[in-house]
Amino acid sequence: MARGLLMARMAQSIEVGYQAFVADGGEEFGAVRDVGPDGVVVYVENAGDFRVPMDAVKAVHSQKVVFDCRRLDRRLREAIGHAHDAEEPGL
Repeated sequence: MARGLLMARMAQSIEVGYQAFVADGGEEFGAVRDVGPDGVVVYVENAGDFRVPMDAVKAVHSQKVVFDCRRLDRRLREAIGHAHDAEEPGL
């Protein structure tokens, strides 16, 4: 299947509100706020919105979007590392 067609199908399967992950079964770091043919906008807790190209999407299932960390912008990777900093332990 052509890469462009595959990306278009992935974009169609992603919906606003889906949770964002860098590992299947890992901890979510944010949520999808917008979906377009070229990528998605992901809100990362404590950091704001980031546009992520569609070629960084590894998988979409169970209302989750799993991203390939190697394809993410350095600033986004740093934000992911701090996504849960404001949470209080034990809540």
